[in-house]
Amino acid sequence: QVQLEESGGGLVQAGGSLRLSCAASGRTFSSYATGWLRQAPGKGREFVAAISWSGSVTLYGDSVKGRFTISRDNAKNTMYLQMNSLKPEDTAIYYCIVSKRIQPTTELYDYNYWGQGTQVTVSS
Repeated sequence: QVQLEESGGGLVQAGGSLRLSCAASGRTFSSYATGWLRQAPGKGREFVAAISWSGSVTLYGDSVKGRFTISRDNAKNTMYLQMNSLKPEDTAIYYCIVSKRIQPTTELYDYNYWGQGTQVTVSS
């Protein structure tokens, strides 16, 4: 089992920045790829970003490329998502996810642990 706790969400104006954190405990967090997905009201889940167990490989969804940066600190069992140039369409609940694999993928079925989520709201 792994427990995940997201933090850092909030309300920000368009063009602003937020940094999300995901603190993990339990199962060996550092051994698996991890990532973020989001779900906006009335919409399906969307892959945001993922990072390999070592941090050397990252993947991003097309809608966030060039604006978001994923990173991790295995010594602290923590993952981060730096979100810059935020847009109203980035408004969603953001979930921390942990993969069954060591390398990241964009397929959400590869991720078998989710956090409770943190709300990000971007005003226009």
